[in-house]
Amino acid sequence: MRRAFLGRGACTAYREGVSTNDLHPGSEHLIILPDRDVAEEIAEELREEGFLWVKVLREAARTEEDDEDHEWAVHVVDTRLPDAEGGGAYEGLRERFTELAREHDGWYDEPGDPRPPAR
Repeated sequence: MRRAFLGRGACTAYREGVSTNDLHPGSEHLIILPDRDVAEEIAEELREEGFLWVKVLREAARTEEDDEDHEWAVHVVDTRLPDAEGGGAYEGLRERFTELAREHDGWYDEPGDPRPPAR
């Protein structure tokens, strides 16, 4: 189930140097985690690895039943890879972020990817 992502429009503020023309399928990634501290640690690690646009945001629940259930999203924007679904680098990054999310009881989603989120 895809969830609504709170604040996607507000993410432009930390994308300095990246125009919306640079964004393409595969350039945005969401690592959804239940714990804010873990999300902050992962975001810092990714910045240290060279990902320039990384932000931790609160992910809002989609339904009333989930109203109390808020999670944390590490939102990563990386326009360095070409739009190449199924390509080695593209799939490698997806697998890496999926595994990172699973290690911390989270899940991975990529806006614009027709495949379901990876849990």
